[in-house]
Amino acid sequence: MQPTSLTRRLAASPLAPIAAFPLRFATVARHNASVLRRSGSWLVRSRENACFTYDLTPVNREHLAWFTATVTGRPVEELRGYLDEVEADVALRTHMRKVLAAGPRRRTCDHLVRYARRAAAYAVVRALRPEHVVEAGVHRGITSCLIAAALLRNGHGRLTAVDFDPQSGELIQDGPYAPVVDRVVGDSVAALGSARVQEQGIDLLVLDTYVDSRHETAELTAALPALGERAVVLSTTSHFLGSLAEWSERHHRAFLHFREDPAQHWHPGEGYGASFPCASPDLFTHVSPDAATPGRPG
Repeated sequence: MQPTSLTRRLAASPLAPIAAFPLRFATVARHNASVLRRSGSWLVRSRENACFTYDLTPVNREHLAWFTATVTGRPVEELRGYLDEVEADVALRTHMRKVLAAGPRRRTCDHLVRYARRAAAYAVVRALRPEHVVEAGVHRGITSCLIAAALLRNGHGRLTAVDFDPQSGELIQDGPYAPVVDRVVGDSVAALGSARVQEQGIDLLVLDTYVDSRHETAELTAALPALGERAVVLSTTSHFLGSLAEWSERHHRAFLHFREDPAQHWHPGEGYGASFPCASPDLFTHVSPDAATPGRPG
């Protein structure tokens, strides 16, 4: 709507909040109605009650390609290729569908898995070609399966998958992706500090335990001696925990966060935080406010 002299005068008057209320109400109502439609459709079509799966919007998927390219230091065209590669992997999707449809929790999950941000783990493994990946927090093993598939395509590397639940990781317990996975049942902090993990070293650490910031900081502290010079850390909790960002700054590492934008889904999306070697030491150089202000003498 084009502003008129009347609307401009009204906007500047004390009556502006009252006059604007119907427009504001209509904006909120349209948004809530859209969410309600998507929620109702999902309640009918989906079985999921946790760890929701969905597709990303095309623009958000492009953001994911740039996120993984920045984290790995590889060309964005290469990372787009890896994201396309995993989406086109029929054998991987068939394996997931078959195992989930026959599993003990088949009534509380969708058998057609949509990867969303989880595809970043696959792309990062393909780009970095790590020898040892550690994942803390496995649940059904969707991300574990993606990592294992990437390791197999690379032709080398192993995944240590840690979870306190002995029933976790149903997607990696048997089948074509199990041979490159070492499952560990127990506390993630203890596992990361174990002699085996410390001796092997960690090239990629994926944190997905969803406990609290103290626990994630403890995981990072335990893993630190094992992290290789070019190691990358991914965390699925950085959209509501600041622990990885704070730890990264303390250890002079770069931090970046990707936020999901789900396509045609009620869920607002989650994200991935990434800690990776910093190419610019200036990020951690303190500059006084006076020195940073243009036009002021130093």
